[in-house]
Amino acid sequence: MKTVMKLALATGLAALATATSLPALAQAPAPQRNPNELAARQLYSDVVGIRTARGHKQMGVMTGYLKEQLLKAGFAESDITITDYDSEGEPTQGLVVRYAAKGKPKAGPIVFLGHMDVVEALPEDWERPPFTLTEENGYFFGRGSLDNKYGVATLTHNFIRLKKEGWSPKRDLYLVFSGDEETGMISTRAQAKMVAETIKPALVLNGDAGGVAMTEDFKPVMYQVQAGEKTFATFELTVTNPGGHSSRPRADNAIYELAAALGKIQAYQFPVNASPLVRSYFGAMGKLTPGEMGQAMQAFAANPEAPEPRVKLLSDPGISTQMRTTCVATMLRGGHAENALPQSAIATVNCRIMPGEGGAAATQAALAKAIGNDNVKFKLMTNVVESPESTLTPEVRAAVMASLDARYPGLPIVPELSSGGTDGMHYRALGMNTVGIGNAAMRSADIFAHGLNERIRVEDFYKGLDHWYLVMKKLAG
Repeated sequence: MKTVMKLALATGLAALATATSLPALAQAPAPQRNPNELAARQLYSDVVGIRTARGHKQMGVMTGYLKEQLLKAGFAESDITITDYDSEGEPTQGLVVRYAAKGKPKAGPIVFLGHMDVVEALPEDWERPPFTLTEENGYFFGRGSLDNKYGVATLTHNFIRLKKEGWSPKRDLYLVFSGDEETGMISTRAQAKMVAETIKPALVLNGDAGGVAMTEDFKPVMYQVQAGEKTFATFELTVTNPGGHSSRPRADNAIYELAAALGKIQAYQFPVNASPLVRSYFGAMGKLTPGEMGQAMQAFAANPEAPEPRVKLLSDPGISTQMRTTCVATMLRGGHAENALPQSAIATVNCRIMPGEGGAAATQAALAKAIGNDNVKFKLMTNVVESPESTLTPEVRAAVMASLDARYPGLPIVPELSSGGTDGMHYRALGMNTVGIGNAAMRSADIFAHGLNERIRVEDFYKGLDHWYLVMKKLAG
């Protein structure tokens, strides 16, 4: 999906660190890995090796591979469902796996989300083969090594691990993996509808968001939980004109009119949205952020109307995205010949809309009012999904704490609002409480999802293996 950063760790760390270089890690002898770690690494390597980017039609290979591994572990054919979809003209698949409770379930089902597709990676652009898991300099490199085959591999691995151990959950658990999250989200929408109508989960936990945020020297500072997502909406703004010969300029010009409108959008600032989630986020972040910025965060959390802390926070573009809707021009085209007056000019404006603000319609109305020119016509270009904020329930918080205590005891848990988009939005939109509690641990300099040389630190891969194991046992044991 069009995403600023699904884990949203970069925003949280913006005030904590500025380094971006990849340090040379000391080449200590590689520790000897136990059978559980080796099995997880093999599964991870195998799924990274399947090129599930659009255009390669490999999703059937992926679902077939995962099904084979689950059957070997003891899951029955009836536990595994592979669904077929047409995703904008290309076939794709979804995967649903049920880990059934023994006897009568003691509580409602839990659904664990992930997506099996990845953004395309061209081998000629990468330093290493993108669809081969490469271990080098203390990192695992490969397309999807983070987004989201790390989540898919570790969720699947822990289902297999628990099944082989003979563990019986006290409530039904489901893996629900989509096949086109990075593009049309056709499988995501269909699966969310199916989950709402047939599984009716008590909890939906997203493995494609959340995680441990680290400083540039790899010190863990907080665990971020995705509790909401901004709404993604793209508009085309068009101005038309009869045009004419360029030797006879006229008072009205489509390009000038559009330029003036974009200037109004640039100058316009959406109001600050101090929702309970936003205030709790800044209250927690303020305690972790040094200096004046940290003080401003805490002051804003205590009193969002106080002008000084508000101005301080809004001065930082990375931080202010957590406080308000944003709209920005991203593409521009106009005119048809160098010696002719433009008959049309078109701009693309992308918006990330805060929950609870009326969605795309209200945002369009605000932009149109700011522009103040009826000649500028709006067209909504995206299939907008507006989703509310979710709640980090006490039972999920306790499960996350059980995992963190095994890795980083006492690490604070901070619910946050993601600027990007994940499968979770579709589940929230259908009324299911959905939070992102992924197992990644990263510093901002290592976030290369959708980019070149995507990676995750080897040490953090292995440290995160028990995350879902502990969460599942805590919630269903």
